[in-house]
Amino acid sequence: MPDAPGASLSIWREPVRDDWIDYNGHLSEPWYVLVMGHATDAVMDAVGLGPEYQAAHDSSLYTVEAHVRYLDEIRAGFELEVRSSIIGVAPKLLWIWHELWADGRLRATEEILGVHVTGGSSSRLPDDVLTRARSACIPPPPEAGRRIGPVPPL
Repeated sequence: MPDAPGASLSIWREPVRDDWIDYNGHLSEPWYVLVMGHATDAVMDAVGLGPEYQAAHDSSLYTVEAHVRYLDEIRAGFELEVRSSIIGVAPKLLWIWHELWADGRLRATEEILGVHVTGGSSSRLPDDVLTRARSACIPPPPEAGRRIGPVPPL
């Protein structure tokens, strides 16, 4: 659990693979999401929703909405670090905030809304998971909750 306001619940590290580099010479957009998906798995483990829980209860966290901001390019050879926090909790929902860092700079963020699902239907998170998630929850950063603005008329 975080030990200070703004501290990360979990940190996921992963190197950039050469085959993730696109024709522009930087990390292609689907790989940002893949790496932050691995970070979501680490958050699930941290709050008690890991593989053992999933197998025992036919339950998991499903992403129902995500918003990615690509802030800076990432080149081959970088080590990626995703700092993850829980920014909201409801009986069936977790809001997760990921910050993807490389070479000491923030490169991307992803905001995830996850719903707890059991046997194919939304369900209440277990009380122990809710307790852990609430104790780890931090205030959302100002960038959370943003959306792409309206499309201008043609």
